[in-house]
Amino acid sequence: MIKIGIITNNQIPIDQDMVTAVEEQFLMVRLARDRGWDSSLISQHYLSDGTIQQMQQVPLLARMIGESGEMTTGVAIFLLNLHNPVYVAETMASLDILAKGNFVFGIGLGYRDVEFDAFRVPKGTRVRRFEEALTLVKRLWTEEAVTFENDVCKLDQVRMNLRPVQKPHPPIWMAANADNAVKRAARMADCWYINPHATLETNTRQMELFKAERRRVGLPMPKEVPCRKEIFCAKDRKTAMAMVGPFLEEKYKTYARWGQDDVMPENERLDLPFEELVKDRFVIGTPEDCYAQLRPYWEQLGVTHFIFRIHFYGMPISSALYCMRMISDELLPALRKVKATPLA
Repeated sequence: MIKIGIITNNQIPIDQDMVTAVEEQFLMVRLARDRGWDSSLISQHYLSDGTIQQMQQVPLLARMIGESGEMTTGVAIFLLNLHNPVYVAETMASLDILAKGNFVFGIGLGYRDVEFDAFRVPKGTRVRRFEEALTLVKRLWTEEAVTFENDVCKLDQVRMNLRPVQKPHPPIWMAANADNAVKRAARMADCWYINPHATLETNTRQMELFKAERRRVGLPMPKEVPCRKEIFCAKDRKTAMAMVGPFLEEKYKTYARWGQDDVMPENERLDLPFEELVKDRFVIGTPEDCYAQLRPYWEQLGVTHFIFRIHFYGMPISSALYCMRMISDELLPALRKVKATPLA
């Protein structure tokens, strides 16, 4: 059975009231909860530019857990190497407790210089600090006494008493765009959180890299394979494109401006005309169209859990709720009948 989740859009136009905007996100989570969706996740950025304001992930998720019912909740993604590992370990354990052990720890390296500079993460140290932080967080969650020192923190025989509900720790989903990052996910995480920015061809090629690296280090294939997709369902493709196109196009102009494609494989670009960018990336159309566009992801990549982003910067909430209802009524029942091909 394929699971589906929602990632709420906490990037809001700067002239919009944030109290209202947050309540709109709660409406989406409640609808997903009441219509049988499986998960609700929140993303993270600091210092959004232009006309974007963005609430921070951890307090918003702590509040959102109260709206989520039995759905899995999580951070996806948390910019790990911007933060002290002790803060990360205790904060994520706290969220796992609030979620009663139904929490996903989704992490990524990040790519925006403005964020790295704000947290004084120099070039040349970013990958090392990311890997050291993840290793240390897992040690703090599982070991009786931890001794460690680097340029971020110093620990001497420390035991972290606050532990996650899930043992040995919450599932670690690692987002990755570049080939080396996909291999890192294979070595260090429970699974690769497949990105929505690259084409299906690139995702398929990189899944082979993930599996090969997993075999090389002697780890089993993950049972859960999550994938985020930009999606919009409507009564016909023309209507869907009219409702989502301007907002999705603006979102990817922002990604291109922020340098997202600088950390992607050389053949992948986001600064393309929207008509070209849509091809083989975004899932748009009728529920039947969307099912057909999603099908290669479970057949070729073994995806078991889709995380849908439906609401984009500036889009009226009524459009997002319309799409969610259509997915709930017509796409979700079909996905429930699918059995993904296990990774091998």
